[in-house]
Amino acid sequence: MKIAAAVAVLAIAVSGTAAAQSAGDPVKGEKIFVRCKACHSAEKDGADKLGPNLWGVVGRASASEEGFNYSPAMKGAGLKWDAATLDVYLTKPAALVPGTRMAFPGIPAAQDRADVIAYLSGLK
Repeated sequence: MKIAAAVAVLAIAVSGTAAAQSAGDPVKGEKIFVRCKACHSAEKDGADKLGPNLWGVVGRASASEEGFNYSPAMKGAGLKWDAATLDVYLTKPAALVPGTRMAFPGIPAAQDRADVIAYLSGLK
C-alpha cells in the first residue's frame, strides 16, 4: 500500500479519537516530549541525535532535515508533517512508515499526542 493511502486509512481510524480530544497543551506536551529526548533534540539549531532535530518539524516535508541520514523508508514516504499526519505517525510510527528506523512504539493516548503536537507546533 502506498504511504498516502496508508495515511488516509490510519487517519480515518483515528479520526473519531482526534475529533473527541481537546486542543493540545504545549506545556504538557513538553513534559511528554521528555520521552523523545533520548533520540531527538528540539532546540533551534540543535544537533541531530539518533533521530533528527525536531525544531520546526510541523509543516516540514518528511526526510527533509538537511544532513540527517534518513532510512530509505522515510526518504520515500513523501509526507508533510502537519498535525493530522503527526497524529497518525505518533500513534504507531511503523504502521505509517513501514521500515522506519524509529523503534518507538507510539503514544497511545490521543490527548498526549495532541499535547506533543501542540508543543512541536510552537517550535518555530
